[in-house]
Amino acid sequence: MSALRVVRRASLTVGLLLVATSVFAQATATQKPFEPTVGQQGKDVVWVPTPQSLVDKMLDIAKLTPQDYLMDLGSGDGRTVITAAKRGARAKGIEYNPDMVALSQKNAAAEKLPLDRASFEKADLFETDFSQATVITMFLLPQINLKLRPKILDLKPGTRIVSNTFTMEAWEADQSETVSDGCTSWCTALLWIVPAKVGGTWAMPQGALTLTQEFQKLSGTLGSTPIAEGRMRGDEISFTAGGTKYTGKVNGTMMQGTLSTGGQWAATKK
Repeated sequence: MSALRVVRRASLTVGLLLVATSVFAQATATQKPFEPTVGQQGKDVVWVPTPQSLVDKMLDIAKLTPQDYLMDLGSGDGRTVITAAKRGARAKGIEYNPDMVALSQKNAAAEKLPLDRASFEKADLFETDFSQATVITMFLLPQINLKLRPKILDLKPGTRIVSNTFTMEAWEADQSETVSDGCTSWCTALLWIVPAKVGGTWAMPQGALTLTQEFQKLSGTLGSTPIAEGRMRGDEISFTAGGTKYTGKVNGTMMQGTLSTGGQWAATKK
């Protein structure tokens, strides 16, 4: 092969590389930043942002404090995590779409929030450990809530769960608030407080306390007396038996508290 032919082929190769590089550079320069669109398809749900006024209400009814660790399941553009972090809490968003994760990180950086206060992880919410969270927020479909419900009920008693609009079906919300200012759709915040598990028989001086539990609601008997108004709120228990109201706290296999008639009461799990 002649030297001239080698030079021509080398020149052609270099020319093609320069053209390809130029085309790539132009495409990169004109590529628009990612912008989410309402209704875009996700892994489990389509993306619809929670109105900011409802984000504020959700955190209000959760009584979020700087001591809390919030996890937002399906965190979208990061607004709930960012709002929680701006209130002083440590917050983390779980989001399957990597573009949304990158957008959330950009939004948090624009607010000058440190990574230890507002963080985001690309992850499947069904494979995520959120047992350390004290507050969980979400805007998921009812069937997704139901699928998560057993895992949520195994969380530490007192963990606060807040949902935008969608329920847990038979597990009734402990509190519901609807906003109108700045919100025209998806405007209801629902709060659940994970109840301690107290179903079974407890020994008391007044007789056996037998409890049947359905989420936060309790029924049963104290000795031969039916109980009424039985309810759990986290680790706090209350019920009425024989005209006396019992209120107290649950700590594993022990319960103790006060009587409406004065005095103390205690119970031990059998």
